[in-house]
Amino acid sequence: MAATGLMVGQGARADSYSDFFLYIELDRPEGLQKLLRAGFDVNSRNPKGQHGLYMAFRNDSEKAAELLLGWPGLDPEGTNAQGETLLMMAAMKGQIDAMKKLIALGAAVNRKGWTPLHYAASGGQQAAIILLLSHGAELEARGPNGNTPLMMAAGYGTIDSARLLLSRGADPKLVDGGDRHASDYARKAGHEGLAKDLEALAAKPG
Repeated sequence: MAATGLMVGQGARADSYSDFFLYIELDRPEGLQKLLRAGFDVNSRNPKGQHGLYMAFRNDSEKAAELLLGWPGLDPEGTNAQGETLLMMAAMKGQIDAMKKLIALGAAVNRKGWTPLHYAASGGQQAAIILLLSHGAELEARGPNGNTPLMMAAGYGTIDSARLLLSRGADPKLVDGGDRHASDYARKAGHEGLAKDLEALAAKPG
């Protein structure tokens, strides 16, 4: 059972493990609350290394997420097997209230590699972008391949989210590890108008 990442407290049954994640999937906070009160670890991960709250965000299980967010002992910096944080998924899904709670609990806005701002940009979540920037998110944070949030917004998010980042000072001249500009990401995504605007901005001196 240790291989699954199961963590139970005194009074919780080992077979509660599958129930915990089922209740999250079904968005049943009553069942979750019983398990947690019995001592089940709020930071438990499923066999794939996914944190319970991460799964609640991903599945849009809002009631389950609210319960887990307010439970004592929650690790706001909990990551999954891929190193993704709770704040990243909340940002991608545009869960603003959850983001505020995680940040208040100490979740890092900036980190090496992918950041919550990359995830908010790729999800096209403008309110999440604004919130993260207001908390000091690095506008030109670099992902593993040198990707900036602007590149992610241009290629995977929305035109509006890309323009928002531009309005906040994002640099369209920057290139990723493959020598691609944000305009290249936009063009690949079929956002030809945005690609042309990004090219024009990148061509300006200064």
